Amino acid sequence: MGADHPECPARIHAIEDQLIASGLFGYLQHHEAPEVTREQLLRVHDADYVDAIKSAAPHQGSVELDGDTTMNPFTYPAALRAAGAVVMAVDLVMQGQVENAFCNIRPPGHHAEKAQAMGFCIFNNVAIGVAHALAAHGLSRVAIADFDVHHGNGTENIFRNDPRVMLCSTFQHPFYPYKGADSGSEHIINVPLAAGAGSMEFREAVTNHWLPALEKFKPELLLISAGFDAHWEDDMSMLRFTDADYSWVTEQLKHVAERHGHKRIVSTLEGGYELHALGRCAMAHIKVLSGL
Repeated sequence: MGADHPECPARIHAIEDQLIASGLFGYLQHHEAPEVTREQLLRVHDADYVDAIKSAAPHQGSVELDGDTTMNPFTYPAALRAAGAVVMAVDLVMQGQVENAFCNIRPPGHHAEKAQAMGFCIFNNVAIGVAHALAAHGLSRVAIADFDVHHGNGTENIFRNDPRVMLCSTFQHPFYPYKGADSGSEHIINVPLAAGAGSMEFREAVTNHWLPALEKFKPELLLISAGFDAHWEDDMSMLRFTDADYSWVTEQLKHVAERHGHKRIVSTLEGGYELHALGRCAMAHIKVLSGL
């Protein structure tokens, strides 16, 4: 994305390096992400938008989709594989080959709307995975938990009118993308947090809002938009989450999946830009998911 852009390749390596240093890496299965298919993309994105992204992909240099979101010659194939990773993870989990999965991918996805790229996001990876679970695996109730510091406006845009999908979200507000606080429904559970909020406010939001809604909904599969940019070390935001908060929320979501979804969880990387904190928090999240 160019020098000094926070959404950089080092994010992937920071997570892998921390997994190696912790000793977890060798105990995990590793898969190469396939490219998402056009059919899978069209379940959540407009055909004109998918075509426009393909035609916008530059052969050299870079192209701005918006002020934050840039494409270079490698972005489009990376975006196809990022979405394809979540589809593959859903298949692995639904087929019982793994209990859960973490997709260490970029670009992120939860800001991408049906027909708009924004906020570093090209395709909505988590939404594509959810739509695949509904269409290809015959599920009727799928939930998404999104603890990224930014509201997943794209995910809400795609599933606002689909009661088969529950979205539970915490995010700093008012803050980019300046949406979410005034929306919500029985299946869209938005909990905006004020700047300066930390562990107590986050855990209260999950305990008092997410968990009762999820218990009532009884998801057959749970996906996580795992953004780690609400961490106190990440200067992308003004929330003050700790490493332990990510372990804790992962444990809570695992309990939900155990009760209602045969332990099935697919987690996918969204934000997180302070590399040391990102590596540690993703490792803590994966450690709980793996049970190691």
